[in-house]
Amino acid sequence: MSFHGSYRAEQVTFLLKPMALETIDDTVLKEQLIQSGQRHYSEMLSPEKRPSPEYLALFHEAFQANCKQMASDILKLAALIQQQKSGLPTLVSLARAGTPIGVILQQILSRLYGESVRHYSVSIIRDRGIDENALHAILDAGHAPESLVFLDGWTGKGVINRELQAAIDGFNAQNHCHIDGRLFVLTDLAGVTDCAASEEDYLIPSSILNASISGLVSRSILNETIGKDDFHGCVYFAEFADCDLSQWFADAVVALAWEEYAQNGVPTMKMADKAIRHQANQQFIQQYMQQYGIDDVNLIKPGIGEATRVFLRRLPERLLVKNLEEASVQHLLWLAQEKNVVVEVVENLPYHAAAMIRSARDA
Repeated sequence: MSFHGSYRAEQVTFLLKPMALETIDDTVLKEQLIQSGQRHYSEMLSPEKRPSPEYLALFHEAFQANCKQMASDILKLAALIQQQKSGLPTLVSLARAGTPIGVILQQILSRLYGESVRHYSVSIIRDRGIDENALHAILDAGHAPESLVFLDGWTGKGVINRELQAAIDGFNAQNHCHIDGRLFVLTDLAGVTDCAASEEDYLIPSSILNASISGLVSRSILNETIGKDDFHGCVYFAEFADCDLSQWFADAVVALAWEEYAQNGVPTMKMADKAIRHQANQQFIQQYMQQYGIDDVNLIKPGIGEATRVFLRRLPERLLVKNLEEASVQHLLWLAQEKNVVVEVVENLPYHAAAMIRSARDA
């Protein structure tokens, strides 16, 4: 049976296996298990909860402040896909930050091409690779390998971009095909892909929320219950249906994108020069690993999107912000206060925000 989360059926097919999974409420224990290597992060989920009225107000403020930029960047990404692909593309979003991007692009591109573009959302996991069963399912459905377009919201350190390229290179060699392993994103903070609409660290509104902005679907799961022929797993949070903003958000951004399209058409999109951004990203990581005595690069999360994930799912040690008055970091300051996390102002920060995960030995 096809699984579409809380989206309309034509907008996305999740190639994920809905399952039950007991969450780990103790974030300290979760960090100790992950950092000690006893458990992989993909085997566990932290509990998700309904956003508070105060936090939802911050989300709606972020939406009002950033929705037009996101809609413009969606149009730029659509133009870039049209430039890079001949024929009808097949969208493959990386669950789950990429899912809302793919849902919006599916509607935009279907209208631009005059026929329905298919969109699948699949799992990719750091150190475990992409779900190859999902890739086979897409190809078995008749989609040409060269038509696939991989989507995510943003890059942080470039880890998922590297994971995707390595996984697709291996899949192509094993299956004698030519899937394009490039990653298309709204914003490329890491300077690792040419296929980006922006390099700016701005607040993508969907990064603020969890399942309630991503089709009520959890982060993907890969544990001992996933069989060799299964898709990677997920939890479907049907109990959050009354506070689900997934469809509203996608439709709202699509409407804004069409307003811009009606005025200006599809923007011209040039391939980005990523070298300067990549150098700044690497310098930031090296500097703060040395300054704070961090020996695991996975504990540093640059950019608003990655910092938000830390506060929603992990055990934050410190929040770095460039400017306390910046509108795009107000939700992070709220979360830092809620969790009693140190906030440090760094005026020369190359991002609006960055977060550090607490080392398990200090937890």
